[in-house]
Amino acid sequence: MEFKIAVIGLGYVGLPLAVEFSKKHNVIGFDINKTRVSELNKGIDETLEVTEEDLKSVLNKEKIGLKITDNKEDLANCNIYIVTVPTPVDINNRPLLTPLIKSSQTIGEYLKKDDIVIYESTVYPGVTEDVCAPILEEVSGLTFNKDFTCGYSPERINPGDKKHTITKIKKVTSGSTPKTAEIVNNLYASIITAGTHLAPSIKTAEAAKVIENAQRDINIAFVNELAKIFNKLDIDTQAVLEAASTKWNFLPFKPGLVGGHCIGVDPYYLAQKAQEVGYHPEIILAGRRLNDSMGEFVASDFVKLMLNKGKEVKNAKVLMLGITFKENCPDIRNTKAIDVYKSLKSYNIDVDVYDPWADTKEVEEEYSISLVSDITHKYDGVIHVVSHNEFNKLDLAKFKKEKAVIYDVKGTLNVSIIDKRL
Repeated sequence: MEFKIAVIGLGYVGLPLAVEFSKKHNVIGFDINKTRVSELNKGIDETLEVTEEDLKSVLNKEKIGLKITDNKEDLANCNIYIVTVPTPVDINNRPLLTPLIKSSQTIGEYLKKDDIVIYESTVYPGVTEDVCAPILEEVSGLTFNKDFTCGYSPERINPGDKKHTITKIKKVTSGSTPKTAEIVNNLYASIITAGTHLAPSIKTAEAAKVIENAQRDINIAFVNELAKIFNKLDIDTQAVLEAASTKWNFLPFKPGLVGGHCIGVDPYYLAQKAQEVGYHPEIILAGRRLNDSMGEFVASDFVKLMLNKGKEVKNAKVLMLGITFKENCPDIRNTKAIDVYKSLKSYNIDVDVYDPWADTKEVEEEYSISLVSDITHKYDGVIHVVSHNEFNKLDLAKFKKEKAVIYDVKGTLNVSIIDKRL
C-alpha cells in the first residue's frame, strides 16, 4: 500500500510528525491558521520544535516530501489522515471536543473507501470510536469498519525537550480492526526508532495516554501538598526531597506549578468519562484542585516573605522571571505562571514580567501583559517562576545587593542568593 498522508493540525505535535513522515512518504500538512501556514512555508517554526534546516529540507519536494497548506481540497487524494489537533477544556474544566469534531467533519468530506483515520489527540476512552467515527460516517456516507477504519496512536511530544524527540519516544499504536492495527503499527514503526507498542484496542490506547499525564499530575500534587505542610513547619521542602531521594525507589518529583496543554488538562478528560459511567474520581480531582491552587499559594508565600523582610507590599516593584508553562519552551498555553502574576497584582504589587522565550505579541494578546526586556530597574522582590537556562546566567547578586527579596519557585537557583525556595 502506497501511503499519501495528511497531518491535520501543525502545532507542537503535528509539525514534527509531518516532517518525520515526509522523509519517507508524500505528506500534506494541513492547518486552518493561515499565518502559521505562511510562516512554515518560509521555514519558520515559532514553536521551535523543528529547525529551519529540517523544515526546508522536506518542503515542496516533487515526490517524497511535505506540502503545507490551509486549503482543505489538498486533502482529497490522501489515504491516511492523522489528526493532531488540541483537546482543551472549557471554563468549567469539561472536555472541549470541538477541534476534534471539526477535523473529523473536514476529513469526512474527502474520505474514500479503504482510507484510515488515525487520531493522536489526547481523549478519554471511547472518543475515537463513539464520537469521531460516527461523524466520519455521517459526512462521508461510508460505513465504519467496512468502508474505512480508524487508528489511535497517542502523541507523546514533550515541548522544548531536545533529548526525547519524536523518533526517540516509544509509540503506542492501535486500530479498529486487526488489519488496520497492523498497518498503523508498521506505519509508525517506519519512523520511530524507539519502537512501537501495539495495544489490543483503541480504547486501551486512549486510556493509556490519559493516565500517563494523570499519574504525573497526582505525583506532583503530593509533593505540592508536602511543600504546603513543610512551609508551615518551617522546613525546606527541597532539602527534604534531596534527602529522601537517596533511597533507590523514591520517586524524584518536585513541587511547582502544573500547567500546559497536557498535565493540567488531561486528568479532566478521564474524570469526565468516569463520572459518565457513575464513578466519582476522588484522587484525580483532588490532585487537580491542589495543583490549581499553587499559583495563589506561591504568591501569598512570597508576600509573607516580603513582609518578614520588612518590605512594604503595596506598590512594591517586583520582577517575575518567566511566563511560559515550562522551562526552555515558548509555549504559554494554560500556563500557571499567570496565576502567580494575577495573585501578586491583587496585592497592588507592580509586576514586571521578563521571559526571553515567550512571544511578546502572543503574551499581550492572551494575557494583556507587556513583557519587559530591560531588567536593570531596582526591584523590591524577584520571583523565579520558570527555570529557563537564561535565568541561571542572570546577575541575581545585583538584586540581592539592592536588598531585593528573592524567591525561587523552581528550586534551581544558587541557594546562597535566594531568601526562600518552594
